Amino acid sequence: MELVTPGIGLLFWMLLMFAVVLWVLKRFAWKPILKALKNRELSIQEALMTAESARQEMESIKADNEKIVAEARAERDQILKDAKGVKEEIINQAREQAAEEAKKMISAAKEDIKNEKDSAIQDIKNQVAELSIEIAEKILREKLAERGNQKALIEKWMKDIELN
Repeated sequence: MELVTPGIGLLFWMLLMFAVVLWVLKRFAWKPILKALKNRELSIQEALMTAESARQEMESIKADNEKIVAEARAERDQILKDAKGVKEEIINQAREQAAEEAKKMISAAKEDIKNEKDSAIQDIKNQVAELSIEIAEKILREKLAERGNQKALIEKWMKDIELN
């Protein structure tokens, strides 16, 4: 049942961390975002006001009607084209950043895997060396358990030393 219901301490720390993150966002992120949105809203309102004045001017000047309509369409197309260009640029930048981050993460993961592999190989080598020493020690103890075997081994080594 403990796995299903979180402890009071966990809830407390989760709420505390949520409050800290919320405070940091409010303190540092929301103001610039709201300012940018306000600036964008003002620029849109200015563009709308300009379009409205152009429309009123179009109604007042019948002779230049077609010329003003063509200019308004061209301006609209340019704004849409610019907006699409900006959108695509932002999307491309985000993709490039994501790809770069992915490459960095993959590279770091490969490096970690390599380090872990090298560490495991070194650990296995150390264990094999320890086991080899233990086996050799046990074999020598078993062979040298009898007094006669000890003497024979010592004499053999002495002969090898004299020959070298």
